[in-house]
Amino acid sequence: MSMERPPHPLIEQARGLLNQGQAESALAAARRRLAEAAADVDALEIVALVHQRRGQAVEAIAVLETIIALAPSLDWPRDDLAILLAGLGRGAEAEVAVRATLALNANNPQAHAMLGTLLTQRRDLPGGEASFRRALALAGEHPPTQVALAANLIEQGKLEAAEPLLARADQLAPRDGQTLAHWSRLRDAMGDLPASRALLDRAEAAGFDVTLRRAVQLGREKRHAEALAVIEAVPGQPGGDALLERGRLKEKLDRPAEAFADFVAGKARLAARDGFAYDGAAVTREFDALARLVEARGLPPGAARREGPQPVFVFGFPRSGTTMVEQILSSHSAIAAGGELQFVTEMVSALEGALGGLPALWEPGVSETLRDLYLDRAGAFGLMDGGQPVFTDKMPLSEVWTPVIRAAFPEARLIRMVRHPLDTAVSMLSHNLTHGEFCGYRIEDIASHMLAVHALTGRYRAALGDTALAVRYEDLVADQEDWTRRLLAHLDLPFEAACLRFHENRRYAPTPSYAQVSEPLNDRSIGRWRQYAEQLAPQAAALAGVIADLGYAAPRAVEGSGRQ
Repeated sequence: MSMERPPHPLIEQARGLLNQGQAESALAAARRRLAEAAADVDALEIVALVHQRRGQAVEAIAVLETIIALAPSLDWPRDDLAILLAGLGRGAEAEVAVRATLALNANNPQAHAMLGTLLTQRRDLPGGEASFRRALALAGEHPPTQVALAANLIEQGKLEAAEPLLARADQLAPRDGQTLAHWSRLRDAMGDLPASRALLDRAEAAGFDVTLRRAVQLGREKRHAEALAVIEAVPGQPGGDALLERGRLKEKLDRPAEAFADFVAGKARLAARDGFAYDGAAVTREFDALARLVEARGLPPGAARREGPQPVFVFGFPRSGTTMVEQILSSHSAIAAGGELQFVTEMVSALEGALGGLPALWEPGVSETLRDLYLDRAGAFGLMDGGQPVFTDKMPLSEVWTPVIRAAFPEARLIRMVRHPLDTAVSMLSHNLTHGEFCGYRIEDIASHMLAVHALTGRYRAALGDTALAVRYEDLVADQEDWTRRLLAHLDLPFEAACLRFHENRRYAPTPSYAQVSEPLNDRSIGRWRQYAEQLAPQAAALAGVIADLGYAAPRAVEGSGRQ
């Protein structure tokens, strides 16, 4: 019978020092041991831990990779590696690392939980859900994983399934602010503001920072001055999300110049924090290559698969009304809400990867492969077995990939949402959105991307024809019933009065628009840009052609305010 050798005395000394908070002394002891035995995994672990405590993630990753090479069967260095990579924003590498861990040990609950986090972050919500559930099945009840699963379910709109997880996590760890904050958000989404406030009070009493959440909740109750006071009472510089919320509140209080400054500053702070930047030159090159390919080759061949539920694609910029249209449509008995699905992006990734590049789209059988990939993913999301023949896919700006969509789904119904470009631009600037190659972090880049997308889709329409129903946000607001009937007729579906009461739809829309789609249709957000006419003057000039093409009057600097 083999006995595990005890750690070297220097390792025991280093661990004791580390537990006492003496990281530098622990590091010195570990290095003395490494001078004697360079492959001592225990000593390397001490070095990696010290790097992590110092915030030296890159150095810690290098040490962990050495440990993995020396001891490939160990779970913990792979688990730590995935966590560090994810913390650096290197999610794809983290996913590779965690999948490698699971290939060696499929019963590693931490790896399953980490995979659930990574999949949830990249919006593979059912995949994330399955990974979290597997982690819980292996490890038993574990409040952080139960809360993570609940947060995933909230994003899927499965509010009733999420609440028991939060309630149980609260029983197991009754003063956890993260649990209470998520539960407060859930009750808010359910329309139970008193319960949401009470849970937020408990989170605050537990020492959790609820400043931003409190301000958002007060804003939802139209208590804008109180909400602003909550944010401004916090000492120091607010973070990017707090600046955006502060700007939205100042707009409600008729302080547009200050609001716009907060939007700009908040987005700059978020972009710097997350390392996001828009590469307009790269976008121009990519879009021109796409358009040239379609102009040269025409519509790719496609073959419809008519059995089973089919997608309807809702095109448009973020904040253009796509969520509202989805909420209207999903109030119909024949339509399920898919939300912002990643499947078109996954088709493109497959096309550019294993299938050999975009020109392969015109090769026999490729469109069928892409179609089946999409529908298989829809099945994993539960969109194929709900009994409804149609489901929505409203991922913003998916019109960039119109040739891929029309090849995979030649009979699919397309809806193109249009809103005044300056209203859309202001709304994008005032919310934290990553769509459109990160264009939303600067007003100049939003306008540039609008010009690029407008030019690309115009070339698509000239080369392929236009099968989409164009719906102007302003027209839908002005005559909801007429445009609702047109939408349903476009889908060959009979009119149902429930679609006019979309705000009563119990489905939770997990986007910045959820507060708007829980109210009856109104025109408060139309003309919002006018209060920012001075700040938007350069963008109004740059977008003049787009504004005219979409049928809107030329912008004029006027007073007034519309809000969203």
